[in-house]
Amino acid sequence: METARTEIQTRLLPILHKSAQTNRVLDIQDVLERFAFDNICKVAFNVDPACLGGDGDGDGGEFMEAFEAAATLSSGRFMYALPFLYKIKKYFNMGSEKILMKSIATVHEYADQIIKSRLEEGGERKDEDLLSRFIGTGEISAELLRDIVISFILAGRDTTSSALTWFFWLLSSRPDITEKILDELQIIRARNSKGVGDIYSFDELREMHYLHAAISEAMRLYPPVPVDTKHCREEDVLPDGTFVGKDWFVSYHTYAMGRMESIWGSDCCEFKPDRWIEDQTGVCRQESPFRFPVFHAGPRMCLGKDMAYIQMKSIAASIMERFEIDVQERDKCPEHLLSLTLRMKGGLPVKVRKRCVDAMN
Repeated sequence: METARTEIQTRLLPILHKSAQTNRVLDIQDVLERFAFDNICKVAFNVDPACLGGDGDGDGGEFMEAFEAAATLSSGRFMYALPFLYKIKKYFNMGSEKILMKSIATVHEYADQIIKSRLEEGGERKDEDLLSRFIGTGEISAELLRDIVISFILAGRDTTSSALTWFFWLLSSRPDITEKILDELQIIRARNSKGVGDIYSFDELREMHYLHAAISEAMRLYPPVPVDTKHCREEDVLPDGTFVGKDWFVSYHTYAMGRMESIWGSDCCEFKPDRWIEDQTGVCRQESPFRFPVFHAGPRMCLGKDMAYIQMKSIAASIMERFEIDVQERDKCPEHLLSLTLRMKGGLPVKVRKRCVDAMN
């Protein structure tokens, strides 16, 4: 949490402040992706790629670009009408497969250098970051360490940035919802005798029920991972009696589920955060993960769910109470770019304007 706070205060907000001063168009999707990448690398490696700006450690920009290319091209394999085509390209090391192999090599090289350096330290920083904690067990190979950390970065990088990008696009056409969120932030500030600029505590972030609901509603309509697939290791039978054979793939479409009347009612396509709020208490209701499987469900439930919500609320609150995000083409639904996550093709161009702080105090 402290890592995210530092990144928000020292990099994210200054970039938005500069954009507001110069009145230049900013791709908020790119900014959020760079923020998330820096943050997750610090948590995983305790290394700062400095993709959002500042003095970082090594070739962070190259690592991020290679990571993004590898993720996009890997997911692209599933889009082939004839799957053997990518295998042919891979065999001859040509086209997208050549780029993919080069990108993977760059990612592995960057990660391997960090892991090698950390192993040579002999576990001196045992509790400092995710990598050090795994090294501290003394039972994991360097290759498995690399795979674990890369998986962690993949899970934490694009998901929060995707969710927040769609969140800000949805808010751009709903000033009424923006006003409700700002009112909630003002109440929390007043209750704790704090002004705009003071850092939100963990407990204060947990009090942001309407913001939590708005982010959840954005993810219902535009889930960061719109389709998820599981591999069946052994024959099984689903609760409704459906047989699933060994080595079969089973997919569920989170994007479609969020827009089904049978699950969410006749207003399922409407951005309506109030559907999450309890009438009596004003508290954000926790939906069944099988109804809202954005963070998976059951034994595969995402371990980073709570951390993700806290981080997203911290980012959204810090931005919204200081700036107005003016989406340039708010009436046009952005074209989807399906990588491993649901991104906007061409990004989300915005102009940033300073919000009147006096109105928030």
